[in-house]
Amino acid sequence: MPLLEIKNLQLEFGSKEKPLCAIDGVSLTLEAGETLCLVGESGCGKSVTALSLARLVPSPPARYVGGEILLNGHDVLRMNASELRQIRGGVVSYIFQEPSASLNPVFRVGSQIKESLQLHQPAKATDHEVIRLLKLVGIPAAESRLRDYPHQLSGGMQQRVMIAMALASEPKLLVADEPTTALDVTIQAQILELLLDLKKRLGMAMLLITHNLGIVSDIADRLAVMYAGQIVELASAAELLRRPLHPYTRALMNSVPKLGHGTERLPAIGGSVPNLGAWPKGCRFYPRCPNAPRHPECAARIPELIEIEPRRWVRCLYAEELR
Repeated sequence: MPLLEIKNLQLEFGSKEKPLCAIDGVSLTLEAGETLCLVGESGCGKSVTALSLARLVPSPPARYVGGEILLNGHDVLRMNASELRQIRGGVVSYIFQEPSASLNPVFRVGSQIKESLQLHQPAKATDHEVIRLLKLVGIPAAESRLRDYPHQLSGGMQQRVMIAMALASEPKLLVADEPTTALDVTIQAQILELLLDLKKRLGMAMLLITHNLGIVSDIADRLAVMYAGQIVELASAAELLRRPLHPYTRALMNSVPKLGHGTERLPAIGGSVPNLGAWPKGCRFYPRCPNAPRHPECAARIPELIEIEPRRWVRCLYAEELR
């Protein structure tokens, strides 16, 4: 049984009379110890999908109108408040984009980590355990950092504190939602290396949310590319990065700088992700697709996500031509 199984998840915002579909039929699985990267531009639905795993999207205004989210075989969408408190942190923990916004500025970092321990492992809610966690995530002089406030730490240190908080409850699944967005390039590399090392040492599964295909090659086992609330391509990381098939995946790959290439200007994807409630009638990528002039029927026909090769799925009417 997979650790996580999402089946045909559908989530809407707005009123029932005028629903705005944000997640449309997303299906994913994640095995214990596996790393799955969810990739796509801002506004594609990546973070909403990730927050839905523990039902953290406020409802209302959100409504889960279909599908299942199975964690260890139990449907999160059918859990009561008490059951949700058990899985939030206990089974799945989160690392968010902006550590400075996620940490409480008026409490010392040691107290904030200890609070997570008190909720899920009260017997371990000691300074000794907090120091162990700070050392685990590579914070030097952990004993003195215990009493620091968030503003006394750099952005990279704050993110390490967030990782320590997420690990305090020993979760089975770690969700990292753009964990390096607010950091400079050298610190990004350190945080990603730390996450990969911790995942291997602690045996966790990890769902990494990012818009940057350039950072996932060394950390991902599988890649899922998301566009306009749908999965458009899903494959092993090595295969997808070597041979992207969907036009959107290829466009994302082309926008990543390549070492040794003297390109003065990187190719850009024309247009933007459509707004909620304004999805195109046919293929949602059609208005931006470079193949659109040759396939006008894509504007009216809705493509399905099909398995064109073993363990490889693509959402395109002309998937066979892409091989």
